[in-house]
Amino acid sequence: MIRGMYSAISGLKSHQTMLDVTANNLANVNTVGYKASRVTFADSLSQQVRGAAGPTAETGGSNAAQVGLGVRVASIDNLVGTSATQMTGNPLDVALQGDGWFSVVRADPTAAVPGNGSWQFTRAGAMNVTADGYVTTTDGLYVLGFPSQAPPASGPDTAAGAGFLQLPAGASDLAVGADGSVSYVDNSGGPLDGTRQTAGYLAVSRFSNTAGLERNGGSLWSATVNSGPPVTDTPGVNGNGALISGALEMSNVDLASEFTTMISAQRGFQANSRVITVADDMLQEVVNMKR
Repeated sequence: MIRGMYSAISGLKSHQTMLDVTANNLANVNTVGYKASRVTFADSLSQQVRGAAGPTAETGGSNAAQVGLGVRVASIDNLVGTSATQMTGNPLDVALQGDGWFSVVRADPTAAVPGNGSWQFTRAGAMNVTADGYVTTTDGLYVLGFPSQAPPASGPDTAAGAGFLQLPAGASDLAVGADGSVSYVDNSGGPLDGTRQTAGYLAVSRFSNTAGLERNGGSLWSATVNSGPPVTDTPGVNGNGALISGALEMSNVDLASEFTTMISAQRGFQANSRVITVADDMLQEVVNMKR
C-alpha cells in the first residue's frame, strides 16, 4: 500500500510537469518564432520480487516478477519544426523558410564581435534599426551579418566573418532579399547618391542537433555541448532556409494537440489521485482491525 502511494505520488508530479509544459505552450500560441515543448515519461526503478529462472530437465523456466516504483519525466523535448508565416508588409520583418536561426549578440557594436560561444539565436525575425544605423532585434540585441564583397565582386564576404550590420546615415527604402541581402537607397549626396546599395547579408546559423539548443527566454536560444557549435552562412546556402521579407514566422503550437495533451494530463493526475485515496482507505482498514 505504501509502495503504491509513492508510485502514485510520482505520477502526480510527472503529470503536473506535463500540464506545466502544456500551459506554457498554450500561453505562447501567438508568440512570434516560438517553438513548442513536449514531455515524455519513463518508468522508474522496479523492485525485484523474484528473479528469472532457466528451464530444467523436468520444468520450464519462469520469468522474473517485478513491481514498478512509479514514473519519472524522461525528457522535455524542443519541437523545432517550422510553422505558419504571417505577412506583415514591414520590410524589416523577415521569416526563415527552412532550417537556420538568426544570429544575434549582446555586445558593444564599436568593439570586435565576440566569439560564437556568446552568440544567441532566434527565429523571431522582427527587426529594427537604431539611430546609429545598426540592425537589432525588438529587444535591442545586435543582428549579425556578413559584409558585402568589394566591387566589382558581389555577394557576401563570408571569409571576413560575421559582424554587426550597420546602415549609413541617410539610408532609406530598406529591403531584405531572399538571399539575406540588406539593401538601401543611398542618400549621401556622393557619387552613389540615389542608387541601391547592399549593407550586408544576414547571418544564419545551423546546428547538427537543433533540438539540443537551450532556451534563454525572449525567443532566444543558445548553443550547448549537445547541439554542437553553430555553422554560420547566409540564407539559402549550405542547407539554410531562404528568407521571406515582410513576414514573420508564428508559433508552431498546435492547439488541437495541446488541448488533447491537457485532457490526458488531467485524467492521469485524477487517476493517480484516486490511487492515493484507495491506498489510504486500505491503510485505514488495517488501522481499524484492532478495534
